[in-house]
Amino acid sequence: MKILMVCLGNICRSPLAEGIMKTKVPENFLVDSAGTISMHEGKHPDKRAVKTAANHSVDISKQKSRPITKADFEVFDKIYCMDINIYEDVISKSANEDQRRKVSLFLEALGDHKNAEVPDPYWGDMTDFEEVFQLIDRGCEAIKKHILD
Repeated sequence: MKILMVCLGNICRSPLAEGIMKTKVPENFLVDSAGTISMHEGKHPDKRAVKTAANHSVDISKQKSRPITKADFEVFDKIYCMDINIYEDVISKSANEDQRRKVSLFLEALGDHKNAEVPDPYWGDMTDFEEVFQLIDRGCEAIKKHILD
């Protein structure tokens, strides 16, 4: 199974989702993250995201931001988007219906959060990053159960 987590700049939400998901699935799973913009390409995750993850024994410090590519639609089985704008942007980059079927909103996995979005903590403080971490952790747990059951 190959899973891609996508947010805007690939420095807050999707790196957290990648790191958390990697702790929940077997080692033979490929989990990666990307952004819909290339503004932060090659940069490590936001320091606040790194610190929040480290507080939960998740190391995301070595990740580097990258934009989503056309090849990602071929490589990955599932592409999870952090909010509706990201979802619409990713869908617009897909080439066909098969690729579009791989894309979903991340929190749809929770069932009771239909169309719910993971808020972007970038403009917030450490409390916002912690809340986003907890939300993403619950989403990753639901995705894991869905995939492995």
